[in-house]
Amino acid sequence: MAGRRRRRGAGRAVLAFLTAFGALTGAALAGAAPAGAVQKGVRVAPGVTYEEFDITAAKGVTHAHVLRVDLGNPQVRVDLLYPGAVAARGRVSAMANSQGAVAGVNGDFFNITETQHPGVEATGASVGPAIADGRTLKAAVPNGQRFGPALPPGTTTEDVFGVGTDGRARLDRLTLKGSVSTAEAQLPLGGLNQYALPVGSVGAFTSEWGSVSRVRATCGTDTDRAAPCSTDTYEVTVRDGRVVSAADTPGSGPIAAGTTVLVGREAGAQQLRKFSTGESVEVEHGLVAAGDGVAYRLAVGGYPVLSGGQPLPGLDDTTSAVRTAVGIADGGRRLLLLALDGAAAYRSGLTIAEVAGTLRKLGAEDAFSLDGGGSSTLVARSPGASAVSVRNHPSGGSERPVPNGIGVFSG
Repeated sequence: MAGRRRRRGAGRAVLAFLTAFGALTGAALAGAAPAGAVQKGVRVAPGVTYEEFDITAAKGVTHAHVLRVDLGNPQVRVDLLYPGAVAARGRVSAMANSQGAVAGVNGDFFNITETQHPGVEATGASVGPAIADGRTLKAAVPNGQRFGPALPPGTTTEDVFGVGTDGRARLDRLTLKGSVSTAEAQLPLGGLNQYALPVGSVGAFTSEWGSVSRVRATCGTDTDRAAPCSTDTYEVTVRDGRVVSAADTPGSGPIAAGTTVLVGREAGAQQLRKFSTGESVEVEHGLVAAGDGVAYRLAVGGYPVLSGGQPLPGLDDTTSAVRTAVGIADGGRRLLLLALDGAAAYRSGLTIAEVAGTLRKLGAEDAFSLDGGGSSTLVARSPGASAVSVRNHPSGGSERPVPNGIGVFSG
């Protein structure tokens, strides 16, 4: 497997961590504490360094891989890694190489399986909002439709890690605002390129979605991902602002530029049945940030674990696993991209509370959990190399295809 290698000794930055977790109480939230001097990381590119080190955690020793990214360096930027469509997956290394990134990690949780809906195709689409190069790709599914561990109290699928057009990183919340308008009515838009739509809503699918079936969007409910698929659905295709076709069941196949497919379920389906061929329809949509006036170049979903230097209340401090996360330091001018090693010797991993504590000890003020387990992947170029290699050992033995990631670009 690319990037699968023995752990390096001299010449590779090693950071010893002491146990700072006691009885999984307040000490557990403090996270692992660095012991001794931190050796300088290996330079990947201007403004980007890589290091690895052991962490002694509550359930054993795990191994961390970290990218330190200086967003204050004018040669450095970060953007979304993705395979060209929302409903698609790719290996982090392949996406990084195709987009010219020097390093990166995997991103959001995603629709990985559909065992509860036999015959329905898993879309591979991510849970939360996504923005790439300033372009909105998708909005968030309802909380009850997400894949991944339970959300910490007070967080939602709309939470994102983002980097604004000002070049600074921050945590935020992105909410879909949109409408479907005809001469007779205006309907609120309930979804954009999502694998799950709110019950009773209308969702829009654009060329960004890809060619995967849209049936999954009408399965489950806002509170129960496993609930049966709706039996009351309708789909309308709008091209150049006019209705060109309709169907009782959501379809599949690529969506051409200038075309929007509207999918309705329950009350939304009933509204779409009133549309007629040739009728003029205007579809508007966008993501609105909770942070006033912030425009994003990159946004990816997950959930916050650290805010203002303090762990969020109610973080899980019992379930250890292989994790990926991103920390924000120096007022959004520096990033810490963390991925744990999935090799058998280290697979005990960290709890979410330990992840928050670890990133805080590394200097993060805010931190955000990304998909973990078999998805956890960190890639980086070796000095002089023209392509990235996988630096951790994915727990499945090889890279898992994922819907997106955070790419680091330099030069």
